[in-house]
Amino acid sequence: MRFSLIPFLLLVVPLAEIAAFVVIGGQIGVWATLGMVLLTAAIGSLLLRWQGIGLFNRINAEMHAKRVPGRELVHGVMILVAGVLLLTPGFVTDTLGFLLFVPALRDAVWRLVRDRIVVTTMSARHGRQGPGPRRPDDGVVDLDEDEFERHPDQSSPWSDDPDRISGKDRNNHD
Repeated sequence: MRFSLIPFLLLVVPLAEIAAFVVIGGQIGVWATLGMVLLTAAIGSLLLRWQGIGLFNRINAEMHAKRVPGRELVHGVMILVAGVLLLTPGFVTDTLGFLLFVPALRDAVWRLVRDRIVVTTMSARHGRQGPGPRRPDDGVVDLDEDEFERHPDQSSPWSDDPDRISGKDRNNHD
């Protein structure tokens, strides 16, 4: 989405919501309109929970199969946006939110954006994996007590230097 489009949407969406409230409220009444807004928020929270749990299970299945869950993560973002849109009072945002809960529409959006998204993974091969003997290539140097010396940095704020603790500075001798 272009950044020049965002200010436009921030102006148009609230105006469209106001117009929808006026038109729908004029047709069915104020209390029925407010009831519909509350009902869509409740339905949205239920859909968010139901589809979110299913998505979480699919992400876990992909990770256990040693695959990157790129599609599922993008679906997760769209479900999160759909939930926020449904919890926001208004008919235009509710319509957009309900549309994002449709898996076929999310797949269409995924097909449009998948070439623009780069998923970076970290491999656990470079780090230490659990207990057991260390391998020579894991970056650990094993020293005996007589092979190691500690030289504390006196300028460090964590040193045990009494002058530093009392607030005196070594460079300023007042």
